[in-house]
Amino acid sequence: MPDRLQTEISIQDVNLVIEKTTILSGISMEMEKGKIYGLIGRNGSGKTMLMKCICGFVRPTGGEIRVQGKLVGTEVDFPENIGIIIENPGFIPYYSGMNNLKMLAGLNRRITKEQIADTMRLVGLDPELKRHVGKYSLGMRQRLGIAQAIMEDPDILVLDEPMNGLDKEGVADIRKIFLQLKEQKKTMLIASHNADDIEVLCDHVWEMEKGAAVNLK
Repeated sequence: MPDRLQTEISIQDVNLVIEKTTILSGISMEMEKGKIYGLIGRNGSGKTMLMKCICGFVRPTGGEIRVQGKLVGTEVDFPENIGIIIENPGFIPYYSGMNNLKMLAGLNRRITKEQIADTMRLVGLDPELKRHVGKYSLGMRQRLGIAQAIMEDPDILVLDEPMNGLDKEGVADIRKIFLQLKEQKKTMLIASHNADDIEVLCDHVWEMEKGAAVNLK
């Protein structure tokens, strides 16, 4: 059993039933600080919905989820210190990437324009580029989504298919960033269809099928 002081995410017997359909069934997981965790499984297996529950977007119908010791849905509606990519990152299409991130950063006012620019460069984007996000390639939009998730230096990252749309070089770049974040003691939960991502990055892996999770690694 992980040390409670080191446990960043604790999921205990979580169930989710929507309109009499079981989406999640008896999910229990512990995620420790400074490790990368993987979720694999077919579409519809429950990966994305579990991530939504962790982030407070969906309330489980049973069980509990604690993030950094706080009960999601009771003690906090949405966990703090968490960076998220779930499904397709949403941006204002007629703003530049920099302006999109500045607007998002303005909600919490934790970081400066220079820190946003540094994060964009880290993920391989030019903060001076005036092109509207609506004209970005899929890979550029994904890099921008990753920048959005990491720019405020969160303790925890919940990332649903973060490599989606990236070419081989892009995947290598982002894997390197994720491993650097691990060295900084960030905790990451990654869902990916790419077996190589899981093998290279993850300390522990669960396979999800029909809403249940099985330990693989």
